[in-house]
Amino acid sequence: DALPIWKRVLCLCCLATIALLAILHAGEGAAVGSPRAAGPEEKQNPRKRIFMQGSDASSFIKKRGRRSPKSQGEINAENRQRLSADEQRREYHEEQRNEFENYVEEEQDEQQERTREQVEQWRQWHYDGLYPSYHYQRHNI
Repeated sequence: DALPIWKRVLCLCCLATIALLAILHAGEGAAVGSPRAAGPEEKQNPRKRIFMQGSDASSFIKKRGRRSPKSQGEINAENRQRLSADEQRREYHEEQRNEFENYVEEEQDEQQERTREQVEQWRQWHYDGLYPSYHYQRHNI
């Protein structure tokens, strides 16, 4: 029962390493396409083209180091992601701007209607039977 502390730490590290390797080995793949030509079943299902098998993914990750240049496929994929993010952002801001413009237009219309109603009420209240019925043209005796 009284194992030294270094044996406990070593055992814990070994168990963690085994669990991590089991999880990585069970993984289905990575989200990077392989440069091979797609088979007929992959052409039918576009989702299968996105993912590759775990062995292909691990060899792909080993193949390219951190400082080595990216392949043209990777650059194209990153550019496509960037362009789609820009398009989504542009659509979102355009929608927000349209909603705000509609809101402002409705508020202005309501304000103009209230002003028109108030002016009409004022003219009816101060109407003296003469035409035009403006206040500054009234006859003061």
